[in-house]
Amino acid sequence: MVFLSAVLLPIVLGTAAALLHVSYAGKKILYTAVLILTDLLALLSLAYPPSMSFFRLTEDVIFGFSLDATGKWFLLGVVLLYSAALFYAFSYMEHDPHPDIFFAFYFVSYGAMLSICAASNLVTLYFCFEIATLTSVPLVLQERTKEAIAAALKYLFYSIGGALLGLWGVFYVYLYSVPDKDFRLSGILDPAKYAGHENLLLAVIFIAIIGFGTKAGLYPMHGWLPTAHPIAPAPASALLSGIIAKAGVLAVIRLVYFSVGAQFLRGTWVQTAWMCLCMLTIFMGSMMAFREKITKKRLAYSTISQISYLLLGLSFLSPEGFSAGMLQFMAHASAKGCLFLCAGIFMHNAGKTRVDELRGLGRRMPFVFWCFLFAALSLVGIPPMGGFSAKWYLALASLGNGYGVLSVLPVVILLISALLTAGYTFPIVIDGFFPGKDFAGESDEKIRVPYAMLIPLAVFCTVSLLVGLYGSRIAAFFMNTLTR
Repeated sequence: MVFLSAVLLPIVLGTAAALLHVSYAGKKILYTAVLILTDLLALLSLAYPPSMSFFRLTEDVIFGFSLDATGKWFLLGVVLLYSAALFYAFSYMEHDPHPDIFFAFYFVSYGAMLSICAASNLVTLYFCFEIATLTSVPLVLQERTKEAIAAALKYLFYSIGGALLGLWGVFYVYLYSVPDKDFRLSGILDPAKYAGHENLLLAVIFIAIIGFGTKAGLYPMHGWLPTAHPIAPAPASALLSGIIAKAGVLAVIRLVYFSVGAQFLRGTWVQTAWMCLCMLTIFMGSMMAFREKITKKRLAYSTISQISYLLLGLSFLSPEGFSAGMLQFMAHASAKGCLFLCAGIFMHNAGKTRVDELRGLGRRMPFVFWCFLFAALSLVGIPPMGGFSAKWYLALASLGNGYGVLSVLPVVILLISALLTAGYTFPIVIDGFFPGKDFAGESDEKIRVPYAMLIPLAVFCTVSLLVGLYGSRIAAFFMNTLTR
């Protein structure tokens, strides 16, 4: 009941608070209270994980929740991103004509994302996955311009199309599975049922990986990210990139590792094609980000690249690759959450939307640029930040996978991507602090940024640093989880 309360409370009370006719200051108090209660219940569910079945749709289809180590790790990411985004949004949305709509769907999507973390089987996961998509679309639509409507529709159509491909995989896994459909590391497939249908099952699983990977920006279903991110408000962009897009990653994990079983795919053409798609996405996303001049769109292409680091680790189908992916999950969530919130400050407080407009701005808002730098260090993979730990273990997992050229090529792609990442992040900071003698800026007067917008940046940088400092312990924990 603790976890169920954590899911329902933000949906019910958050929406109710948004509908009340009170001042904006009063609503901020109500929203904060709802968030604190939700966070406490969500964190309490880590100690008292749910294990419940609500109802049976058919003999084989049960709707239920349970929370394992992977779900708990994702739940921590959800709590982190949504908590930071709310306080940031208080200042960011203060002059928005429809802030209540944003906060209502913020809380509904919060509950939906929590439910994904604890789904106990593929049907429950799919249902919660779709609810999370539908409730996050209005966050992109917030400005209600033609561009916002087009971006929201593109996000919706891509997500629904990808989910339908994923649903095809759910159907076939259930068709060839044992009676008990709950997730387990060995998988739920029944060899007696799928005997003679292995090739069909492999093809369907590959299609499902691409389908669920749509949410994570996996090529060729990545097109919605660079369209939706520049239009969405900055706190919504941080949520989309930092955690909502990773719902697709969790769906892939549950499909491959906890339903099909990694052993079924290891050494097949599906693994090879999956790895190649991830490497292509990493390189393409980094290259497009390097060439892009609009700040939030550059970060959107970066998200496409960086989440595919995570998917690449998963494609190794090994405990080492899985643990590297889990490190990348939290490292990217904290770093990209910070970067999108920084981009929001550039736009909201300084009116700057393009990279070439940020020159000299570091002298007017130094704290924001320092946080941008720390997050960029993590994205590039420089110690002691979390991105370094993730990429280090990813490289080790790649070199140890025993697949010949596919052992070395991922490391080469990682190095090229790291150089490109440095190329599209570091110049922003350098030009911000050191614009050059020929620079004639608007003013050297400091730009005031509310603490509610600055504290989340500091929190994200701290989390990224902690992931780096404790990366070996986190990696060892997930390796033990997959091997015991």
